[in-house]
Amino acid sequence: MLRIGYDAKRLFNNFTGLGNYSRTLLANLSEYYPDNAYFLYSPKITRNDETHFFLNSALFNVHLPRRGSSSYWRTIGIRRDLARHKVQLFHGLSHEIPLGLDKAKIRSIVTIHDLVFERFPEHYPFIDRKIYSLKFRYACRHADHIVAISESTKRDIIELYGISPEKITVIYQSCHERYMVEKSRKTFEGLRRRYHLPEEYLLTVGSITARKNLMGVIRALELLPESSRLPLVVVGRGGRYRAKVQAFIQKNRLENLVHFIDVSFDDLPAVYQKASAFLYPSFYEGFGIPILEALFSKTPVITSNLSSLPEAVGPGAHLVDPHRPEEIAAGIVKILSDEAYRQGLISAGYAHAQQFRGEPLAGKMMDLYVQVAGGGNAEPEPIT
Repeated sequence: MLRIGYDAKRLFNNFTGLGNYSRTLLANLSEYYPDNAYFLYSPKITRNDETHFFLNSALFNVHLPRRGSSSYWRTIGIRRDLARHKVQLFHGLSHEIPLGLDKAKIRSIVTIHDLVFERFPEHYPFIDRKIYSLKFRYACRHADHIVAISESTKRDIIELYGISPEKITVIYQSCHERYMVEKSRKTFEGLRRRYHLPEEYLLTVGSITARKNLMGVIRALELLPESSRLPLVVVGRGGRYRAKVQAFIQKNRLENLVHFIDVSFDDLPAVYQKASAFLYPSFYEGFGIPILEALFSKTPVITSNLSSLPEAVGPGAHLVDPHRPEEIAAGIVKILSDEAYRQGLISAGYAHAQQFRGEPLAGKMMDLYVQVAGGGNAEPEPIT
């Protein structure tokens, strides 16, 4: 048995990519390896349907700071709790680990999802870039091992931070099992009424930021022939970039063609499955969980030929240059007009997605835990 600690800040408080990764990984580990002790450390807790399992399962020990600054506790003070709980291995699930774990003789792993702020610094304020750089570099240098969520991310870590390839293991992420269950026609009918969805539509899901390239998708819609001009359903939230996109939509009188909706976690799988095509022409991704959700939903995918995205989709998607809206438009036309091509993408994508199921990925992570922790026999030294 291993006693494993986790930075669970995103698990309990983030409900997009980083939080989804944390919740899916911990749910799978606890299902397939219930004999371990799992300690979740978070500066605060959000209680909702997504976190209910972790707060109410006997498999998890949840801990918050007892007093003082939560930032200090998460960075330094947490070491006392780790020692008190006899944690043998600490896993920073999203780019960070506490200071001084090596001195406390607590073995550590950090997951690096992407280095987007290094690749696209123009999208981040100067002070944010500096803070991220300090945290990421410290974690990569001081963790005993690094998990990269794709070969693309591994290459970035090696190139930008000079980390030895031997210190990095690629372990892909899975998605929630709700996306692996086929929905009924009755579910689709209720969904259409609830969200006022069109009969046929294109879909994009994810945070609405410049990197995700929603503007490129909108420009592609303008280029479509009338026979292929299906409405676009957009699921996601955003700030200034979303406002910029909406201003473009209004200026070009595309309001009837683009629908922004806020969908519950439970309804989202059916939204995927009902879509005629899923569009994800991002400029950069560490991996892209929405891609997996679409592949498991048997929805044909159009995505970027950059960064990790070809790796994520394998042979199961139509790849485009995200800088060229005309390529996105051509992909939409191809999928909507060529049924054999469409079905080929669906079959290849679903077959490719099987490697991302929870059990084999949890097994790879547990093998790494045992290796890094030294077989689970060592106990951390007390902190005085």
